[in-house]
Amino acid sequence: MMRSAKLYQYQLPMDSGVILRTQRLVNREGWIVELQDGDRTGYGEIAPLPEFSQETAEQAGEQAKALLTQWVAGEALALDNALPSVAFGLSMAELELQGGLPQAGNYTVAPLCAGDPDDLVIALNNMPGEKVAKIKVGMYEAVRDGMVANMFIDSIAGIRLRLDANRQWTPLKAQQFAKYVKPENRGGIAFLEEPCQTPADSLAFAQETGINIAWDETVRDEGFEVKAEPGVVAIVIKPTLVGSVQRCMELVKQAHEQGLTAVISSSMETSLGLNQLARFAEWQTPGVIPGLDTMQLFLSQLETPWPQCELPLKTLAELDVAWSK
Repeated sequence: MMRSAKLYQYQLPMDSGVILRTQRLVNREGWIVELQDGDRTGYGEIAPLPEFSQETAEQAGEQAKALLTQWVAGEALALDNALPSVAFGLSMAELELQGGLPQAGNYTVAPLCAGDPDDLVIALNNMPGEKVAKIKVGMYEAVRDGMVANMFIDSIAGIRLRLDANRQWTPLKAQQFAKYVKPENRGGIAFLEEPCQTPADSLAFAQETGINIAWDETVRDEGFEVKAEPGVVAIVIKPTLVGSVQRCMELVKQAHEQGLTAVISSSMETSLGLNQLARFAEWQTPGVIPGLDTMQLFLSQLETPWPQCELPLKTLAELDVAWSK
């Protein structure tokens, strides 16, 4: 069998309102890898996320070329020491090439409150089944965040809010947040991701307030082990930031063994990568709504359309092939 590989480079415009931790993201940049072996093809996306990934798109591209050169020569993909985004993109392409990624996807997204809370109330009231929504907290005053969370829980029966603080709060700020969520409403928070700057402070917060927490950044800390701890109900897995498909599957398995929920979540991949994450989520975390509501942050789709998305679609044929062998 003849192996060949290509790396396409993409740059897609983002909605002007997309703010990462401290910067506005104008374009999403990355690579699409195409593996061919005989008549089989597999795709993967390598897209380090500025301010969250340790590697840049340029570094990821260089490493991918080196690893793909070895793969085309007949060697196995050596991903153990690869950069997380490279390990994920290449392992996903290989999985698809081998027919290992099931076709069915979970396209039920937990809507992300990006702007007006009233819009989210309407979207949730129309949502069939479990009403799950995601809200970023920690960007404004903790008191405001607490009031917004409380308002949602009051206005939508049975809502399960997923809140994400990205380690923005001091213990005092986290307490201020909790003070504005009525004790009887705290159960409406499915989990709050990483409220405080250290895992120890986050665990203490969960104990003191009865608000459940989830690990996100902590999952990527050196030496992280999945373990059941009081107040911890979930781990959030962002494959682009975590690493290979195999590593992600191992984390899901450990979470399930410890009685925790595992949530597959996006790092703002294009529609091509997002579709693969939806399929991966359906396969590995059936019945759990993944965190994939990021298509609304783009102004264009790439190659694989996202269900019900009306943005223009750019094809791989329109991209530059940056490297091929």
